[in-house]
Amino acid sequence: MPHTLVETILEYPDAFLIMQKIQAALHKERENRQAFYEDVTDEFKVEFINGELVMHSPVKKMHNEGTGFLYQLLNVYVRKHKLGFVGIEKIMTALTRNDYEPDICYFNRSKADNFDPKQTLFPAPDLVIEVLSDGTAKRDRGVKFDDYQAHGVEEYWIVDTDESFIEQYHLVNGNYQLVLKASEGNIHSFALPGFVIPIQATFDEDVNMQTMVAILQSSSPL
Repeated sequence: MPHTLVETILEYPDAFLIMQKIQAALHKERENRQAFYEDVTDEFKVEFINGELVMHSPVKKMHNEGTGFLYQLLNVYVRKHKLGFVGIEKIMTALTRNDYEPDICYFNRSKADNFDPKQTLFPAPDLVIEVLSDGTAKRDRGVKFDDYQAHGVEEYWIVDTDESFIEQYHLVNGNYQLVLKASEGNIHSFALPGFVIPIQATFDEDVNMQTMVAILQSSSPL
C-alpha cells in the first residue's frame, strides 16, 4: 500500500530537521502572501500559487465568450431562485496555502449570506469552473484540481472552448470522480440542485439564448 507523504518523511532519521526546514519555508511564504494581499489590485488577474505570483495573459475571444455564456446562465438561475452568489474572473478564493481567481465560482446560500459587500477574499466555493487556455491548462488540471479537491469544493468543471467539451468532476469521499466528458447532451450540477443545461449552451450563442429563456420562464428550479 503506498505511503503517505507524512509516512515517507517519518522514515528518515532527520525527519524533525526536514520539518523545521519546511516550516521555515512556509513561514517565509506566508510573509510573501501577506505582501501579495497588500500589493494586489483589481487591474490584473493574478494568483498566488505555491509561493509564486502567477500573472494571467489575455484570453482568446472564444474563452471570453464561453466564460460569459456560462456565467450568465448560472447567475440568472441563482439570482432568480435566491440560491447564493455566482462570481466571475476576479473573486479571490483564499485556500489554506494558495489564492486563486477562478473563471466562475458559485457559493451556496449559507456561505453567501455571510459575505460583506466590500469583501475581497472568499472561502472555498461549492462549484468552480475553469475555462482552459494555453497558459492555464496545466495548473487547471494539476495544482488547482488537487487544491479544490483537498478543500472540499463539491464540483469542478473544466471547459475546453477549443474542442467544445466540458469535463465535470464531483467530490465523492474526498476525491474527484469524473462524471462526464462530453460536447453534447445535458450537464446536471450537483452543487446547484436543479441546474441542468445543454452543454452546447456554453459554446453556441443561439442555444445559450434558448436556455436563458427557459430559465427565465421556469417558475421553479429546472
